[in-house]
Amino acid sequence: MALSKKRKVDSENRAFNPEWTDSFMFILPTGNTKPVCLICSETVALIKSANVKRHYETKHKVFHQTYPLKSELRSQKISSLRAQYEQSTRILTHSFTAQQRANECSLRVTWILGQHKKPFTDGGVVKECMSAVAETLLEGKQKEELCDKIKQIPMSASSATKESEMLTQDVLAQLDEAIHKVPCVGLAVDESTDVSDNAQLLVYVRFFNQEKKEFCEDVLGVTPLKTSTRGEDIYLAIREMLTQRGIEPKQVVSITTDGAPAMIGREKGAVARMKEDNPELISYHCIIHQSVLCSTLSDEHAEVMNTMMKMINFLRASSSYQHRMLREFLREVDANADDLLLHNNVRWLSKGRVLERFWSIRREVAAFMEELRSQKATEFSLFLKDEKRMDNVAFLVDITSHLNELNLKLQGKDNTICELMTAVRSFQRKLEVFKEDLQGDCAHFPAVQDQVQGQRDVSSFGDFVERNKSRISVTSDGAKFFCCNPK
Repeated sequence: MALSKKRKVDSENRAFNPEWTDSFMFILPTGNTKPVCLICSETVALIKSANVKRHYETKHKVFHQTYPLKSELRSQKISSLRAQYEQSTRILTHSFTAQQRANECSLRVTWILGQHKKPFTDGGVVKECMSAVAETLLEGKQKEELCDKIKQIPMSASSATKESEMLTQDVLAQLDEAIHKVPCVGLAVDESTDVSDNAQLLVYVRFFNQEKKEFCEDVLGVTPLKTSTRGEDIYLAIREMLTQRGIEPKQVVSITTDGAPAMIGREKGAVARMKEDNPELISYHCIIHQSVLCSTLSDEHAEVMNTMMKMINFLRASSSYQHRMLREFLREVDANADDLLLHNNVRWLSKGRVLERFWSIRREVAAFMEELRSQKATEFSLFLKDEKRMDNVAFLVDITSHLNELNLKLQGKDNTICELMTAVRSFQRKLEVFKEDLQGDCAHFPAVQDQVQGQRDVSSFGDFVERNKSRISVTSDGAKFFCCNPK
């Protein structure tokens, strides 16, 4: 006996009966495939009398007592509920053309490329990837239609440049709108030199967003200092930026800078000039720059550090052939890393990472140095064999690692002064532990422990720790640690 086919009621094209609206308070909105209850806005799975009746009698069984069937009161209630439903579900629709949708796709891709700091020329690669995915996933007419739509998306570098400018203007407009709604803002200012030797002034803004109920931080602007970088130049650049963004000097209640004389000079510094416009301005010292005071080395440690940087730059940058030979040698001996890191003199964190990488392959580097026949290589080879100097290198590897850990905790967005001061005070306590540890088994100094093997006294390194502990000592009211105000 043949098995009967199972009914598929959802494919039977059942029609909605208008009488169900009065009887069971259900409607079928335009473009919808499921009836909607006017009372609770829930839907039923199928357009069937039994379904809507079951819902009505189960969840709204007392409704007919207040609004009797076929009564004028019930009709008025139905009209009111229908109007409320239509009002709540009304959506302003806009018919986008195919080209408009293509432009939106291009804007979204440009936004993502900008977020990931990718060149605009990568837009063409993204377009190729999209086409390849469409051709692989789809077949027939769907594939042709999607591929045609992808071809319409403008993703050239010139298009991405224009779109990036549009997005930038929109972001700036949103930031300006948020700033104009607040009574006061705080600034953070830093001046640095880019790879083209041009001085750039970077200004951050921080304010409390009343709508979001949170503090917001963002880049207010970046402006070049075309000639000199005096305090007056920095002040004028900040004032011009504030004027362009519609921010009054009185609206700026605090400013954070580094310790450069051009920033905090008593008479001609940028902060002093800004206090002429707003005497109530509070100035702060960047807490990260304060902590970098730990990086001040003694003469002995400074000599070792400089020699290390010269040696690494000699291996990495003096000869491309020598650099290739070093990498090949490290691969052949299966070293922990296949290259040394090149030091960036702008950032202290760079030294810590450079030393850490060197220490992991120091024996292989020493072996490679002995194979070289130049005078410099001989000098550096003798340096690597000097136990006292290598003890200092090991100590620098460990202490810079601890300093880097502190500096990283002080970086990032949305940190409060409580969190920053906690990190600094915690590090101060660590320095006390480090000093005692250097007189014992050096548990917190693994490089030193590996280097000396308990055979040499390294308690003298405690003097360095004690000296830096005094430099970052926190007063009882912690805020004075970074505040430059005499009040």
